[in-house]
Amino acid sequence: MCGLAGTAAVGGRPLSAAADGLLRSMTGTIAHRGPDETEFFRSGPVGLGFVRLSLVDPEGGGQPLSTDDGSLVLIANGEIYNHRELAAGLPAGTRLRTGSDCEVLLHLYRRDGLNFLDRVRGMFALVLWDRTRNRLVFARDRFGIKPLFFHADAERIVFASEIKALFHDPACPRELDWQRALADPAVTGDLVLGDSPPHAWFKGVDLAPAGAVTTFDLTSGERSTHRYWSFPDFDGDTDGSEADLVRSYADALAASVRDCQMADVEIGLFLSGGIDSATVAALADIEPRTFTMLNGSTLENRDAEWAHRTAAHLGLVNHQVLHDTTAVPGVDEWKRHLWQMETPLAGPETFYKYELYRYVAAQAPEIKAMLLGGGADEFNGGYTTTLAGGGDWSDFMANVDRMGTRRHQHRHPGLGAWWEQPGPPLLRAEALRAASGAERRDDYEMLFRTKYRDVQLYNCWHEDRTAAGNGIEARVPFLDHRLVEIVAAIPHTLRPALVWDKQILRRGLAGVLPREVLTRPKIPFYYGSGVRHTYRTFASMLAQQGDRLLDEALAGPGAREYLDADHMRAALRALEEDPGAGHVEFLVRAANLGLLAGMARELPGPLVTAPAAPVLRSVPVVDWSRQAPEIEALVVRREPVDAAAVLARADGLLLLRAPEDDTVWYLTLDGAIEYVVDDTAEAGWSSLLQAFDGERPVGELVAALDLDLKRFEPLVTEALEAGLLVTAAGTR
Repeated sequence: MCGLAGTAAVGGRPLSAAADGLLRSMTGTIAHRGPDETEFFRSGPVGLGFVRLSLVDPEGGGQPLSTDDGSLVLIANGEIYNHRELAAGLPAGTRLRTGSDCEVLLHLYRRDGLNFLDRVRGMFALVLWDRTRNRLVFARDRFGIKPLFFHADAERIVFASEIKALFHDPACPRELDWQRALADPAVTGDLVLGDSPPHAWFKGVDLAPAGAVTTFDLTSGERSTHRYWSFPDFDGDTDGSEADLVRSYADALAASVRDCQMADVEIGLFLSGGIDSATVAALADIEPRTFTMLNGSTLENRDAEWAHRTAAHLGLVNHQVLHDTTAVPGVDEWKRHLWQMETPLAGPETFYKYELYRYVAAQAPEIKAMLLGGGADEFNGGYTTTLAGGGDWSDFMANVDRMGTRRHQHRHPGLGAWWEQPGPPLLRAEALRAASGAERRDDYEMLFRTKYRDVQLYNCWHEDRTAAGNGIEARVPFLDHRLVEIVAAIPHTLRPALVWDKQILRRGLAGVLPREVLTRPKIPFYYGSGVRHTYRTFASMLAQQGDRLLDEALAGPGAREYLDADHMRAALRALEEDPGAGHVEFLVRAANLGLLAGMARELPGPLVTAPAAPVLRSVPVVDWSRQAPEIEALVVRREPVDAAAVLARADGLLLLRAPEDDTVWYLTLDGAIEYVVDDTAEAGWSSLLQAFDGERPVGELVAALDLDLKRFEPLVTEALEAGLLVTAAGTR
């Protein structure tokens, strides 16, 4: 992980010495990305700034790198995994002056021109100045794992690894693109297929395209793009059998994991309870220390427990990093995180991931890179069961087709209105598709292309920022083009067998991981049965200090034009009352937009100088089953129930006696059975639940039933957390 920054003059003129100040400001803004070294370069029309996190050749691999004659100058962020293989194929007599994995790129460019990345495997963003042609070259890896942003006008180009650095150039706009952001499916959560290019959220800021080489003629200002890799067509053009495809996928994944271990420093691993990170751990030749987020959500959905069990099975050290249910990000803490992320999609997942990296940086600073399981679900069928809505492959495909139809509705809303009428649509979907002018790709392929966009705009983006903010590099073995190309080639007839529920991965790891891990259903990070803990945490974050974050968001440039302040406050009150009343992510995203608009206008100082909250601690776990009560007590921190509080049963909550056993009660919420109460095991609880009428204080009710409030405090608190009980109107 390194940081790039720079500027280039257009029109054949050199940079003046005044550019040095801009370079220093831009580079200082991204200093967190490279704690090991800072270098500057200025010659002719080009100025470069570079901050280094040294993972390969720590002593001699500094940048900028240049050829012997100085005709080519390079700065690069990332890793070239097959650099030794590429170096071996260079023309005889080629001399590499360092042990850097990136130096080979200079010689590949000199030999192959714009085709120099065709055989490169790795994750990278690079800037190369071709002095002879007076050409500036940008390039990024196939999945956009490493970032590179730029602003260009008729006079100059500024570029950097993070958007915030560009804002130091007075010519770069510092304005949020409200309309584009608010309409993006990544923000709205709209289930629609689409593969429009990822964007940078701010006006006048471009994101260098993934899998492509972008060139600027610094004499004329002309810009051109050469694509060296394109997302594959899902045409199922292989004749391989199921067994052959499973074997090919497993072999390619093992090779990718080996590639991602390339470093001269220690590498760790973030381990969840799912199959993806467990697979990386099992295939690694090293024995990485592993780190897991332990919070209310991952406790209840058992993600943290399964991470512990997987690590124990593999003989790996596992750190359970504690974020208890009373810990709420502070106002300044959230703003710092959001500025680090520079995307409205910052939310619970990005925050928890950032806190994991902070723990590693503080407690294990010798670890400079982290292996991840991210990017697996998007390209091996991880979302098939979710999109099937509890059904099978045919239901999955039917719902994907509906997502495709929705895309065409957006493009041609007049005809699309026929799909909004009650009952089945009376028009043929092909007519809507033809009218919308969409390319002839089937919806199955478009789903994967949509995920390719999602990976660039969210997954790679937040993994880069959360890692870089702590001077660590994130490595993602599942984002290897060889894996995606194998899945793309699966014949139509074999898709239900191999793509459904990630079977190509599950079958490929048979015998490598325990059956319990191989068959465990997908549970997204903090979701599942414990999501209310996370929702409560982030509702509390927005509400603290009298809704200060909402106030600041609504004061951001343009916010009042787009955001409804009254509705935002009402949504927050509802989430405070009942975490299941909505999705806190949408409220956080709306607030993020206003906050980002404000911070872009009034730039915060460098992140390396901003105060940080205390680092989380870990919980030593030896035997999860034996320590379960102790772990739960550390994670789920509950305030004592106030005897003066007035509570009521939630609307829609009914207690129904089981017909077969009069000691058993069913708790139904909105017609669905949610819980079972056994009077034998929890004597008095059903009576107390029925007594909550929204009029009398808890203490009075307990006394009238001759019960002990202390004994029932955990149950009352759990009922409040689950939304079965609510605070009566007009009380707190």
